[in-house]
Amino acid sequence: MATNLAKQLREGTTKSHSMAENVSFVKSFLGGVVDKKSYRKLVANLFFIYSAIEQQIEKNKNHAAVKSIYFPELFRKSSLAEDLIYYYGLDWYDHILPSSATRSYVQRIHRIGDDEPELLIAHAYTRYIGDLSGGQILKKIAVNAMNLKNSVGVSFYDFRDIEDEKLFKEKYKNSLNSIPLNDTQINQIIAEANIAFNLNMQIFKELDSGLIKIMFMLFISSLKGLRKKII
Repeated sequence: MATNLAKQLREGTTKSHSMAENVSFVKSFLGGVVDKKSYRKLVANLFFIYSAIEQQIEKNKNHAAVKSIYFPELFRKSSLAEDLIYYYGLDWYDHILPSSATRSYVQRIHRIGDDEPELLIAHAYTRYIGDLSGGQILKKIAVNAMNLKNSVGVSFYDFRDIEDEKLFKEKYKNSLNSIPLNDTQINQIIAEANIAFNLNMQIFKELDSGLIKIMFMLFISSLKGLRKKII
């Protein structure tokens, strides 16, 4: 029996989505203020997160619920590795570590993948559909803010195996709605999606320190410019 899981997920995470957009790092990013060092830390954290998500989805791809959202064309791990080469060099893996919030996120992904695979739907929806929906806008912001030449360092936002994003999202929505779930499972997935938003917010908050630093530097620079005018 078809459900309206896609709609329920969207409506059930509205508040969390709004809260995530109001975290300082996200607000500044959307406003075009991006600290390159903070951004590369974000890319590194995302590498660990997507590695965990994709490992668990791959492991559970024949599960009754998970198989409906098994779309390898969405996978981001290899794209993130491309970006990490740009930001850290060919030996990038020797230079990155998951942050505290990232470790908590990864641990949860592995736990539910082992014990409650259907909850992976919440994390796949939260990350992949968000990336696909706003990817090109975020890519443009990142390229302009960090003055990236030839769009290097933003492979994460390129879904090369998806020709038509609109059609794909419709296909994904239909797949969500076709998953055999009861009301209890649907409520658990919505609750897990809100947890996913919170886990992402914790990672953004960790990056705020880099943002504060760049804002302080801009403030000092403006003071110096004002002082020269006065003198």
